[in-house]
Amino acid sequence: MWSTDSQFLRSQPSTHPLAASPSISNSIYSPDHGGVGNLRAWFSYEELAEATDGFSGSNLLGEGGFKCVYKGLLADGREVAVKQLKIGGSQGEHEFRAEVEIISRVHHRHLVSFVGYCISEHQRLHVYQYVLNNTLHYHLHCEGRPVMDWATRIKVSAGAARGLTYLHEDCHPRIIHRDIKSSNILLDDNFDAQVADFGLEKLAMDSNTHVTTRVMGTFG
Repeated sequence: MWSTDSQFLRSQPSTHPLAASPSISNSIYSPDHGGVGNLRAWFSYEELAEATDGFSGSNLLGEGGFKCVYKGLLADGREVAVKQLKIGGSQGEHEFRAEVEIISRVHHRHLVSFVGYCISEHQRLHVYQYVLNNTLHYHLHCEGRPVMDWATRIKVSAGAARGLTYLHEDCHPRIIHRDIKSSNILLDDNFDAQVADFGLEKLAMDSNTHVTTRVMGTFG
């Protein structure tokens, strides 16, 4: 991962499924500082299926070991990215609930905005704001793309660094991403970076301890 990406610098509802469940840990997930009371919108599975044309392959943005991401259009006209966790993946319901509680209160201009979520039988989905200008990986490595100039490279790297600094230092609890790569850095039309895929990889309790909820990073 690093050997490739190092080239970058060189060349609304009041009731929802989570509201009825207790906080995973009162010391971490305090409702007074976000908690389930301040979560983003809960979507039904049918709403998200309609938004993505039945999770059509033509709307597929990307696929990983345990997830697929689809472009969607909500009924109110918003474009979104819908992350569907694959049934039988490594993340259980407890982890999904914990992840939603945390990322629902993460706000930074250089982090992809969380819009909402869905819990429906065995289906688990996250909904994020759709970022228009593809990924850094696309602009660096896809054939036929113009070479990114140095000013833009520095702008993108600085924006991504600010987003990561917020996650690692200023977010409460702190979230350590552990899977930084060019395909997880999205770009808007002004080439402002937005870091994606910063789910509950690791919560840093303090400088000496941490809580790990699942395998971090990607293989390869």
